[in-house]
Amino acid sequence: MKEIDFLPDWYKSGRRRQLTRRIQYIALGCIFAIMLILNLAQRHSVSTARARQARLAPEQVQAQISLKAFDELNNKIAQLEKKADVLTQIDSKIDISNVMGELSFLIDNRIVLSKIEFITEQLKTQKNTNVGVIRRAGHGQKDTKLFGDVRFKVLISGIASDASDVAGLICRLEDSPYFRGVYPLFSRNSKGKGGGFSKENLQISEFEIGCYLANYHEQY
Repeated sequence: MKEIDFLPDWYKSGRRRQLTRRIQYIALGCIFAIMLILNLAQRHSVSTARARQARLAPEQVQAQISLKAFDELNNKIAQLEKKADVLTQIDSKIDISNVMGELSFLIDNRIVLSKIEFITEQLKTQKNTNVGVIRRAGHGQKDTKLFGDVRFKVLISGIASDASDVAGLICRLEDSPYFRGVYPLFSRNSKGKGGGFSKENLQISEFEIGCYLANYHEQY
């Protein structure tokens, strides 16, 4: 039996167009729903990130403060190290009071000192084979301090009752652990007036002795 289709073509075309539009509307709705979900998810992520950043902001500020304090502390340590290096270089490594006490012990009552002078000399090293410039601390001159490894020359001037007293002082200086390289610079006899009511000229011995403080060791 043969079926007869009584629907006109324009009706069929209209139904097909309606079906196509419905499919397009459904597809657009799905796309819109997906975009809406993605937008909501993105907003949620942004808000979560902002909230986390707000929570971490005080920690970041504290970290910056700690880092700044750490840098300042490092700078202070570097400055202190530089000052410590300078102090180490200018440290003479001697105790003048002990040296003067040793001299007082070695000099007897037959000797009167007129001058004790300390002169700084640069030690010879492999890097510096030249002796440093020496300035005596005297009238009209400034005391020049040398840096690094130095030694001290001691000049002792005075008068003694006799030349034998000067020789005895030289021997005592040589035996002392405080001094080394003792040598006489000059010794001469002269006359001086006696004390009290005596007008008699006495025979005295003027002298000058040079030596070095024993605060270093020479290596050859």
